[in-house]
This record gives sequence, C-alpha cells and structure tokens, in this order.
Amino acid sequence: MADKTIVKTTASGTMVEHEEKDVSTPADFTSPDVLYQDLMESVKKYHPSSNLSDIEAAYKVAYEAHKTQFRKSGEPYIIHPLCVAIILSELELDKESIIAGLLHDVIEDTAMTYKDVANQFGVEVAELVDGVTKLTRLNYKHDKIETQAENLRKMFLAMAKDIRVILIKLADRLHNMRTMQYQSPAKQIEKSRETLEIYSPLAHRLGISKIKIELDDLSMQYLMPDVYQSLNSQVNQLRPRREAFIKDIIEQVGKHISTAGIEAEVDGRVKHFFSIYRKMVTKHKTLDQIYDIFAVRVKVDSVKDCYAALGIIHEMFTPIPGRFKDYIAMPKPNMYQSLHTTLLSSDGQPFEVQIRTYEMHRVAEYGIAAHWKYKEGGKGVQGGSEEAKMAWLRQILEWQKDMSDNKEFLSSVKNDLDLFSDNVFCFTPSGDVKNLPAGSTPVDFAYAIHSAVGNKMVGARVNGQLVPIDYQIKNGDRIEIITSQNSRGPSMDWLNIVKSTQARNKINQWFKKELKAENIQHGHELLAQYCKNHNINASELMTHELQAKALNKYGFKDWDSLCASVGHGGLKEGQVVNKLLDELNKKKEAEISDEDILVKLEKNEAKNNVHFDRKGGNGITVKGISDVSVHFSKCCNPVPGDEIIGYITRGRGITIHRTDCVNVFSLPEAERARLIEAEWENQGGDGRYIAEINVYADNRTGLIIDISKIFSDAEIDLKFMNSRVNKKGEATISLGFDVKNKEQLSGIVAKLRKIQGVRDVTRATG
Repeated sequence: MADKTIVKTTASGTMVEHEEKDVSTPADFTSPDVLYQDLMESVKKYHPSSNLSDIEAAYKVAYEAHKTQFRKSGEPYIIHPLCVAIILSELELDKESIIAGLLHDVIEDTAMTYKDVANQFGVEVAELVDGVTKLTRLNYKHDKIETQAENLRKMFLAMAKDIRVILIKLADRLHNMRTMQYQSPAKQIEKSRETLEIYSPLAHRLGISKIKIELDDLSMQYLMPDVYQSLNSQVNQLRPRREAFIKDIIEQVGKHISTAGIEAEVDGRVKHFFSIYRKMVTKHKTLDQIYDIFAVRVKVDSVKDCYAALGIIHEMFTPIPGRFKDYIAMPKPNMYQSLHTTLLSSDGQPFEVQIRTYEMHRVAEYGIAAHWKYKEGGKGVQGGSEEAKMAWLRQILEWQKDMSDNKEFLSSVKNDLDLFSDNVFCFTPSGDVKNLPAGSTPVDFAYAIHSAVGNKMVGARVNGQLVPIDYQIKNGDRIEIITSQNSRGPSMDWLNIVKSTQARNKINQWFKKELKAENIQHGHELLAQYCKNHNINASELMTHELQAKALNKYGFKDWDSLCASVGHGGLKEGQVVNKLLDELNKKKEAEISDEDILVKLEKNEAKNNVHFDRKGGNGITVKGISDVSVHFSKCCNPVPGDEIIGYITRGRGITIHRTDCVNVFSLPEAERARLIEAEWENQGGDGRYIAEINVYADNRTGLIIDISKIFSDAEIDLKFMNSRVNKKGEATISLGFDVKNKEQLSGIVAKLRKIQGVRDVTRATG
C-alpha cells in the first residue's frame, strides 16, 4: 500500500496533517541494536513497570542463539524476532508475550530446549514459545482432509490454552509476509494462500484489523499481482480529487461538531486494496461505484457523543436510505462497534462516515489484545467483551468433541472463519439481539437460542405473524419460536434451508445420536452383504489393522462411527470394502521379501548402468541393478526433462519419481535407503507421458473454454478435467494430458498463465 496523507481536525478546529508510512516495506538491514532500542521505547510507552531487564535478557539470549544464522535477504536472523516483538509491543501485549516473541524460534531453530527457556524465563514463557513452535510445524497446504482437520484442531486447542500463542504467531506471520519478496515465487504463493485462508480470518475473528488488513494486502500482492497493481494505479489516480473532497468534508464536519461543543477527532482513511477487490467481486461493482474507498472517521469520548455527532452529520448532509448501520447497539461477532452512514454531499457525491469512541477504535484496531491488562507478577485479562469475542473459539472446541467426521469439522471451521459473510440482526421476544448469517431462517434462530429449542420447534412467528420455516430473516425482525414436547425432532429437509454452521451441526448431531444404534447395525449389514455378493472373505478384512487404515482414510475415530455413516448413506459400503481390500493387498505385497532386489543392487554396484525401456517411450538408466521392472509413479508423473530418482518398492521393482515429489520428501529415514540414482537416457523422443497440473483462477464464464482452446491449438488431448469452485469464487481445475517432454509441458503452462483470471498453475507433486 502506498504512503498516505491523513488530515485530522480536532474539536477546536485545529487541522493536523501527517503521513502514514507503508509499514509493509521494511527498512533494509536495520541494525539489531537500533531495532532493540525501538522495541524498548515502544514497550515503555504503555508498560507500567520500569524494570524491563527480562526483555533485555531475552534479547541477549536470542541474539546469541541466532548469531550464526541469516535470513534469505542476507540480514542477521535476529532482526526477525526483534520485528515480531515490536509488532507485539504495538499491540501493547504483556512482558511475557514480548519475551516469547523474541525467543519464538529458539526451540525450533537453535540448540536451546524447552527446559532451557523455562529455567531462564519461567514456565509461562516456555509454554508460549513451545506453543508457537508447534503451530509453526503445522502444514495447512496438505491435500488430505484428515491432515488439514487435525492441524486446525491442534491450532484451536493451542489458542484455547493461551490465546497469546496465536497473537505471537500472527505477528510472526506478518513480519514474514512483509519480507516475502526474498522467497521463491512458489513459496510466495504458498504462504500467501495459507495467510489468506487461515491467518487473516483468524486475525479478523479476534478483531485485530491492524494485522488483518496488512495480511490481506500483502497476500494479494503475491496471489493477484496484476489485480493489485491495477487497483493501486486506479486508486492513486482517484486520490488527489478524492482527498481534496474528503479534506473539505472533514473541515465542515469538524467545524459543526466543534460548534456543538463535542470534543472529537475527525480524520480520513483509504480502504485497503483487498477489501476494495472483494467488494468489487461480491457486489459486481466498478471502482467508481464503491462509496467508501475514501471515508471520514469521527472519534469521540462517549457513546452519547457518537449519536449526537450522527445527528449533526445527518443535518448537514442527506443520508442515503438503507445505508445506515448501527454496530454500537448490535456489535459484529468479533465485537467491532461503530456507526456507519453513507451520505450525499452538496454536489451529489456519495461518501461514508464512521463514528466511534476512542475505546471502540482501539478495539477495532487491536481486537482482543486491546483488553489485555497487566497484573504485575502474573498474567491477566479483563472479563467482558473479550469473553464474548472468544465465544466462537469455545464453540469450535465443542464441535471437536462432537464431530468424528474430519470433513464435516473442516467445512464447519472454514465456514465459521469465513471473512466475508454478511449478517442480519434480529430480536427475541424479550429484546435480546441475535446475529445470524444473511439468508438465515427461523430454524437458524431457534438453534442460536438453544439446541433444545431447535429440536422441539414446530413453527415460528415473525413480527407477530406466522411464517413458513424457510422464511428468510430480515434486519430488525422480532422472532418467536413455537415449540412442542410432542415434536419428533428436526427434519432432514432442514439441512437444505439453514445457513448457519451452528444450526447445521446441531441438526446433524441430533440425527447421529438418535439414529446411531440403528445406523451402526444397518452399516454392519450392508458391509457384510456387499462382501457376500462379491465373494469376498469378510473375516479376513475385518482386522483392527485394516480397519484403522479405513478410519484414517475417511476421518472417523472408531469403527462404529464409520458403520453409522455407511448406515445413513454418508459412505457407500463398496467404498469401504474396496479400501479394506486395497490395504490387504498392500500388506500381502509388503510381505514379499525384497532381499533379492537389495542383494542385486550390492552385487552390481560397480557395474555399468543398465538400460530399461518403457513401452512407447524413452529409456530410464538405473545405477547398479538389472533385471528389475521399472514403473513410473502416478503421484507425480515424471516426464523427460524432470530430475528423477528411483525407489525400490516392496516386491514391485523400481518406481521412478520426480525429485520434488512430496512422497519422496516425506519418506522416513529408514526408507530413504531404498532410493537409487536414475536418469533419462535422452530428453526427447516420440514417447507420450502423462502430466497432471492444477490451475488456480478466479471463476468466470468462458474460463473452461479458454483453457480447452490452448490444448486443442496444441493438438493435445485432455485425459481428464476436474473443476471445483469455493464460496469465494475461486476455481481449482485439475487437468491430465499426454506430453513428449518437460519443454512441451512448460510451454502449455506458460500459455495457461496468460489466460484472464488465472492466478497460478502448478504440477501435481504427490
């Protein structure tokens, strides 16, 4: 984001201008000692104690531990933990968090241990450092649902144990994103996508807009560089005219508020680029149609002054109907509070004004960190609003206990973290406010009150009138749920009309609990019948070892849960039996001794390379071994020109992988002895080799046609094409096709990258 000038007006009418520098551009190779002094000055501004010797000691320990390490930029590694600690100090976190920020990489990257940290700085700091280390080791890009779900479960458990762990991790990720220009393009895209899908929504949920906004824009720079640059250019073109307009509005508003005797600070702000982009996409608007790119913000002392200032502004300018939002009376789920109103200036130009107290502004910027209060000699947090802010985390932890299905859990969490979902506010008969996703029905409302209310619901009244259960709730509706003890419970049809994750989970839980015994029995019968119909020995399949493989595959905790899923149709019995058969065959193959292969390797170690031909393709040369069949792996599909390596399989000869294959990287140490040198006999030829790629793009009409045209022009037949689109309008298209070599494949990839809306193209790597 470019530097921007902010104009402020106080109640006395005094105008102040200052520049806000782009914090995403770090100073190159700033001296660690200078950064350390910046850190101490930042902490002293808010910390009540003058004794900060522990922070000094932590800096010295971190400096010594990292003294031989350097970042990819070439700067000393200690600069990273120092910058992380500075970010935490800007959030005004406690001393223990600052110390943990300085030490957050010592357990991961140096010889220091948990015990070393605990001995020098106490168990509290050691727990924070250990928690951040464990989060760092989690891999969210893994394709397997069970792995993704398990990693998210670990993250939420760490957060529940001590929320400061995720605050330190957010600061760590923010500084890494600020210096992402030194990473490879592939790493930039991987980390940016992870940031946008996991860390930015977490910052939003915790209400830390100061971090969330910067993470969004930094991720956008690498995931959508063309869109980012285009927006940057367009906004900068509008900037002089819009800033002059906003400056005039600020002067008028400041003068009228001051005249009314209200102490206020009035300033202007520019909406961050990713937020502009999302609004353009979701609302189908052009840049000129977005009113709040440049907005006026009024900060006052009290809630009373907020509404008084609103009245003054509405007298000055014409409000646009339907564009007023009272987030003070009805806060957002992350406890954000403010008054938003869109108005027309005297010359018909729309603009937005936000009105809030100084405390509300602090909460909007720093989220849960804004409520952190010091208790000398120990940690402590205020009660109240931050408790409400963490209600969603407690809800997720409850889901973990109730959900044995990892796919369902993963979907629920990602929906709940959805950053861009709109909300409606409605009321109970007693006047309590309920905040629900847009499009919610009385069923969502009932389950938002209590699961017992939802399970016994038989009807609903909205504003005193009976409505169907699929009625879509509107802002301000007063809803009364009609229940009956004679109700048989929710209907499966309700799952098609509810919008909230909470309601959907509670309905599913009811059916699983009520019908579990019946579904388990039915599932056992279906599995047995399938085995009988296909002449399969069921007793040979139903061993604990094979069942454990199936449970891991489908994400269930126990065999009864899997059978219950088969019983109610969530899984097909054929899927489960075939998985068990597959694992049984693997087990039998593994029992075939591969000693003959290893002995051959030793005997032929000094011999010349031996040539093996693949039918219809180029040859592979494998060092020191002969008379063994050679297969090409299906997980990474090597083609001539790729760097390759062989793997001696159990009873199946040698499998050829790409050297960057995920399955090769993840081999345990004991298995790496089976790797063997291999190379292409020549890089060209007339052979055809299957290649698989993934195309990541913004979904649009004609995208598939544009992709298909590239293959038809190159006279290449597609073997398969699978496409899926997520809720954010992002398409992932998997393609399989034959190529002669890597050079031809690279040409296809280069053409795909030029298609409008395509953000990335990657090879399948396992």
